[in-house]
Amino acid sequence: MTPKPPLPRRTPQHVAPDKIQEAVDARDALAAALTSVGIQLPAMDVRTPWPVTDDSDAGRATRYALIHLGVCSAPVALALAAVIVDGAVR
Repeated sequence: MTPKPPLPRRTPQHVAPDKIQEAVDARDALAAALTSVGIQLPAMDVRTPWPVTDDSDAGRATRYALIHLGVCSAPVALALAAVIVDGAVR
């Protein structure tokens, strides 16, 4: 049985600073858009991707950061789904 990989890091490390800023800006834009329609995902965060487990990219900076959306309640998930469907219909 192979062990599970560790969770993504909460503090970005070995990620190009412009990619971290790109992810922060995207997270903030998504949070603002969701807020404008009455939806809040309180656990949104920027994280680094899974660590490299082989030596193929060892020593290279990661090329992106991830936007972690966190968890939400069923009513929030339903509201988010409704907003997405409404936007797709337009």
